[in-house]
Order: sequence, then structure tokens, then C-alpha cells
Amino acid sequence: MGQLVFISIAVAVVAVLIGERIINISKRYLAFREVTLNHLPNCVALKNLDHGTEDLTILGHGLAFISTGLKYPGVPSGDVPGKIYTVDLNDPLLRPVELRMPRNFDLESFNPHGISIYIDPSDDAVFLFVVNHPQHKSQVELFKYVEENRSLIHLKTIKHELLHSVNDIVAVGPESFYATNDHYFTNEILKSLEIYLLPPWTNVVYYSPKEVKVVSDGYTFANGINVSPDQKYIYVAAIFDHHVHVLERKEDNSLVPVKSVAVGSLCDNIEVEPETGDLWMGCHPNARKIFLFDPKDPPGSEVIRIQNIHSDHPVVTQVYADDGQVIMGSSVAAPYGGKLLIGSVFHKGLCCDLK
Repeated sequence: MGQLVFISIAVAVVAVLIGERIINISKRYLAFREVTLNHLPNCVALKNLDHGTEDLTILGHGLAFISTGLKYPGVPSGDVPGKIYTVDLNDPLLRPVELRMPRNFDLESFNPHGISIYIDPSDDAVFLFVVNHPQHKSQVELFKYVEENRSLIHLKTIKHELLHSVNDIVAVGPESFYATNDHYFTNEILKSLEIYLLPPWTNVVYYSPKEVKVVSDGYTFANGINVSPDQKYIYVAAIFDHHVHVLERKEDNSLVPVKSVAVGSLCDNIEVEPETGDLWMGCHPNARKIFLFDPKDPPGSEVIRIQNIHSDHPVVTQVYADDGQVIMGSSVAAPYGGKLLIGSVFHKGLCCDLK
């Protein structure tokens, strides 16, 4: 108790001494930008998914996996328990199907965040990796998807001291992945202070049953992560520096920086289009409205696309933008079959026509 009191007092003193610096940094990074509307045609809200569709990923034949019910400090959330849904984007009705969870899994504390799919090339088995925050801790759940009865089999829970504040994950094998830590500190008070000071101290961790290591660091709130279709590059969204970073994978699974691409927004999760390699991101044009939520002045949404990211002249395009009247706090976006699926930190899921 004495240590906690000391930390609290120290944080308060530091906040007073550098209050002006905090305000200046926040103005620089939190993007107090208002949204110019850029809507898409025929947008439909996904039924029963109005309590957050934080992350999603789409299989090649159009089956989307969606994590819902995230409870994250500082962000609005409801009392709905965490769940995993699928949506068949080939179905005109776009009906979300809640996946059956195993009986031996703790559903009451299930708090899903980033997700990723790995398909085993030997037998086409589908493995679902889910970042989970029970009691606001960080661990990764590994499931196997059973299509016949629309259920998940829980294979293992992965915990490690280097996976201390996991935000997003990208699977690169049946038990291996890269993950972003969005905070440097583990103490809750110091983690809150990080949001204001925004030090570039967060990192990317590689995990396999044989090896766990930090493979890249120096990010201001490392967030979304994904891999190129050829598996040669990793993409990381450092949300508060308004850039997407490109890193090359080496044989030992280490990462080497290649370039950074400015996106002009606070981009959250990254989805990669398999056919083109284009990056699609749900972004926050005004982060202040996320953290200081006011239903009368809701946070807007923005979808950013990056084409030809490995060229000398990547093309960054705003595909969708809303002021929060249609969808608040977009966190992820992915295309399939002429449609765009958009998720939100704490609001509904949306499916729009791209044409």
C-alpha cells in the first residue's frame, strides 16, 4: 500500500511539473481533426453487434471472424460479455453467428481484443488466435475452428512476461505469432500517464513455443499488426505518430525496419487484401473524442487504404469517413467481394458497398 501511495504522489507531482508539455504533446499527437463526410453506398448495420466489433479478419471464401465486447480502460464499454462471431459475406442477409465456446473455458472473464487466423497448409485446419484481457491482464488464447457445428475448441492459453500489454496479433504458424504491446509500463497509474506523455517505448514481440523475444521497438503506442501475403513483411500501426511501419522478416524471425508511411490519422488495426497486398485500416480522426466520450459530440470514423506500399510512391486514400452519426470510433476495416466491413471499438459493425 505504501508503495502505491508513493507512486500516486510521484505521478501527481510529475504531472504538475510537466503539465504544459503534456498538453503540447497531446495536441500534436491526438489529432483534433473534424471529419469531412465521405460515405459509401448501401451501408447496413450488422444485427446484434452494437456493443463493439473491435477486430475482424476475413477468410478467403468470405467468412469473417469478429471479436466483440472489449472492455478497455479509458474507452466506453458495456456489460455485454466478450464473444466471437462469424459473418458470411456471401449471405445477402449478413447474419452474425455467435460461435459456441468450449465448456472448459472461462467465459465470464473473456475480454477479446485483437484476433488473427492461421490456416494450416497441410490439412486446411483453421486456428484462431485471440488477445484476451481477463482482469485487464494480457494473454493469448489459441482456438481451433470447427465449421460443422460453428464452434471453437480451446487448445491453450499463452502467457509470457514479454506479452504484458498486448493489443493486436498476427499468426505466422499454428503456434507462433507477432504481437504488439501498446504500453511500456505494467502499473495501471503509469500506463495511464503514458497516454498523455506518449513516449516511444512500446514494441513488437515474436512468440513461438521455442522462443520469445522483442523484435522491434521504439513505437508510440504500437497497435495494429499484420503480415504481407508473401509473409516477407510485417506492418505495424503506431497509432499516435500517424504512421504505418514496414518491417522485413528475417530467417530468425527478427524484424528490420524498411520504411514508414504517413497516414494522416490515428490508424488502429490493419487488414491486408490477399490479392493486391493493399492495407486497409480503421482510424480515429479525433482521438480526444474517444477518450473524452460525449454522446452529443461522438467520435468519428475513418477508413484509410494504402496501395503499393512497397513502391517509392505509396498511394494513401480515404475510402470512408463519418462524424459518428453512423458509426463511432472505427477500429478495423476489410474488403471482400465488392463490400467493405467496418468495425468499431465500442459501437456497431457496418457493411457497405464499395462500388
